[in-house]
Amino acid sequence: MLRIATLLFLLIPLSLMGTGDQCFNWSPLARQAYQKTIQLRFTEAQSLLDQLQEEEPSNLIRLHIENYLDFFRVFINEDAEEFERLEKNKDRRLQQLKDCPADSPWRLYLQADIRLQWALARLKFEEYATAFFEVNKAFKLLEENSRAYPGFMPNKKDLGILHAMVGTIPDGYKWAVEWLSSMEGSIAQGRGELEEVIDYARQNDFIFEEEAYVFYAYLLLHLDNRDEAAWKVIQESRLNPETNLLACFILANVAMRTGRNDKAIDLLQHRPGGRTFHPFPYLDFMLGIAKLQRLDADAGDYLQRYLDQFSGRNFIKEAHQKLAWSRLLQGDPAGYRTQMAFCQKEGYTIVESDKSALEEAQSEEMPNTDLLRARLLFDGGYFDRALQTIQHLSEQTLTGPRDILEYHYRLGRVYQALGKNDLALSNFQSTIDKGAAQPWYFACRAALETGRIYEHLGKKEEARTAYERCLSIKPEEHRAGLHQAAKAGLNRIK
Repeated sequence: MLRIATLLFLLIPLSLMGTGDQCFNWSPLARQAYQKTIQLRFTEAQSLLDQLQEEEPSNLIRLHIENYLDFFRVFINEDAEEFERLEKNKDRRLQQLKDCPADSPWRLYLQADIRLQWALARLKFEEYATAFFEVNKAFKLLEENSRAYPGFMPNKKDLGILHAMVGTIPDGYKWAVEWLSSMEGSIAQGRGELEEVIDYARQNDFIFEEEAYVFYAYLLLHLDNRDEAAWKVIQESRLNPETNLLACFILANVAMRTGRNDKAIDLLQHRPGGRTFHPFPYLDFMLGIAKLQRLDADAGDYLQRYLDQFSGRNFIKEAHQKLAWSRLLQGDPAGYRTQMAFCQKEGYTIVESDKSALEEAQSEEMPNTDLLRARLLFDGGYFDRALQTIQHLSEQTLTGPRDILEYHYRLGRVYQALGKNDLALSNFQSTIDKGAAQPWYFACRAALETGRIYEHLGKKEEARTAYERCLSIKPEEHRAGLHQAAKAGLNRIK
């Protein structure tokens, strides 16, 4: 089927691909501007866009690259005034695209992609309703374009990730999507579309090849629960972390999420720098987290650098929380309290990790250092070290229901990672039995991981029961993300 789709695509007249289209021409100059933009070399990109405007004034591909540039600025900087100023460019670009001839697949595609980029940017500023309607408009444009040009691969790139994400919406929210939009899809549908794009990109010159690999890797990682496959895909891509700051971020992010913490540290420590690249303080935050997960003494230095350099909205509270953990593990409880006081006063609670950090700060309960070390080591993929840290603990040596719950949950996670499924399932069951009615996320996540173990073993009924149990538990922490993951699990085992 993939080869048939590729052959159909090749039958599309080349003029429809923009190679000879006056309005949409991926000329050498346009390609160079796009590459500089996605490398986060904004000054060079803008200079090339100015040149493109002068030498190819009718080439509307320029609007797409300009929007990429605005999107990355807003997404990285999280500056509300900059967002309001740059967002005004969106309607002007969309109108120019609407006014151009309607005989190219790029016309609707670029309108859709611009809307998707601004929808993502709006999430940074809690404009959820507007973002949702932007996505819905983009979806309709892509579907219309797909009917007119079924072999147009950029369409499949965007629709693939949208179809997959719609397929993971928990049932409790699906009514809103069905009522307010026409979006529908499944993980399998989205995966198939992105596989078509990847297959095409392997054999042909495709301007969005790197994006397609990233989308596919993220689908495998976050929706398909296939960590090793995600790492393999991202390794196959042409992303170069030595020359591309965005590529460094993506590779380090996937490395951290697949238990390759040392690799992530190496990537982040050797990332390209200098005035050539747009400042990206979040990479210091990532490096601080990765070093904390290895229990490095200098982890706090990078977290503090993030706090000193970043003036945006997200991960401020989490940075103070993780800095507090670093202080605590260095034997400085006063430093822990100081940072948790900052956690309460600074930053926002838009993302789940910031909400969780604030809840810890407000509880005024200092973490058990052994459980904390085990958690960090596990998150970094150092499973044997995590087991050594936690296995001497017991319910009798811990105080309070939260620590006891966390002990069983952490032990279950470590055993799961080491392939000791019986011990993992036993500890997860203890977590569920003791914590299903508690506000913490441990029981909900234990049910999710139980489902993943049974799914991996091919026991679909047991997996279905566990995923449904996960959906029935409603913790105050991380509920939406856990329920989405459980829905994705149910979707996979249909």
